[in-house]
Amino acid sequence: MAHPKDHRSLLHLLGIDKPIIQAPMAGVAPPALVAAVSNAGGLGSLAVGAMNADGARQAIRETRALTAKPFNVNVFCHSPAMADPDMESGWLKWLAPHFERYGATPPASLSEIYTSFLAYPEMVEVFLEEKPAVVSFHFGLPAAEVIADLKNAGIKLLASATNLDEAAQVAAAGVDAIVAQGIEAGGHRGVFNPDGFDDRLGTFALTRLLVEAFDLPVIASGGIMDGAGIAAALALGAQAAQLGTAFVACPESSIDEGYRRALLGDAARRTTFTAAISGRLARSMVNTFTELGSDANAPKPPEYPITYDAGKALHAAAKAKGEFGYGAQWAGQAAALARSMPAAELVAQLERELRESVQQLRQWAG
Repeated sequence: MAHPKDHRSLLHLLGIDKPIIQAPMAGVAPPALVAAVSNAGGLGSLAVGAMNADGARQAIRETRALTAKPFNVNVFCHSPAMADPDMESGWLKWLAPHFERYGATPPASLSEIYTSFLAYPEMVEVFLEEKPAVVSFHFGLPAAEVIADLKNAGIKLLASATNLDEAAQVAAAGVDAIVAQGIEAGGHRGVFNPDGFDDRLGTFALTRLLVEAFDLPVIASGGIMDGAGIAAALALGAQAAQLGTAFVACPESSIDEGYRRALLGDAARRTTFTAAISGRLARSMVNTFTELGSDANAPKPPEYPITYDAGKALHAAAKAKGEFGYGAQWAGQAAALARSMPAAELVAQLERELRESVQQLRQWAG
């Protein structure tokens, strides 16, 4: 077996041909997109953290019907939310004028719309029965027994880390590879403790730190949009790059027209962090909702994902009136480099750009 520092050991482990991983993106990457990436030689990723167990099983089977290649199934390992009726009521009161603007009323109450993998044994059973090739963890790690059961079922495991301490936990847990997710990443980064200190490490710095500190293969993630970015990640010692925003503009994605228009327009030039949409800090293109969240008078939002219940309701109300600015328009810092092309074509283009970048580096090195 290849030594972990062998630059192709991760590809062998995952059963893929190209060092390209499509990032898991809940509600954005349906089976058609996931399968297209895997069929093209990369690793497609199916995010099931926002699904129930039956929905996850169906999505896995739909993806498997479209590809015989390995694909990744991703879950959220956040601490289950603690309800706070007073905070939730205050948040809904704050949002009420915005609902009224679009002829709607806020929900009477909010609920925890996603069940954390930490508290969802039924999802574990789905994985043990369906046996996807790869499972990845975001926001933390499941119990040691769950990791052992998944490994015993022959499933390869990945986990996100945003600093050295999180990566050390990933390595100690027996996970097969670390996803080094930098501050440039779109959406929710895989921070274990959202209330703790955030090092806010960039992708390049984090990748290099993890490559030097651990024997596990490292996957660079965050702000990578083209082959030159992949080449840079590999030069730093990563064995693959994970790209999310780059695949959002593909026609196979399930984003709405407002999100697509923003990503392919001037809006992609500005991204910001907001907790107003979901209750957890995430990088979005600047839009009406992020501006609302930055209001100095805004109350603290409820816990993730309870806040998301309100956010999704407000987006639906505004969208029904033709306003898309309340959507979760997640995007990384280099979103302006997004290209609209079928996923398989994008993978091929990324590979061509990677080869060209490597050749240029070799010429430079003389």
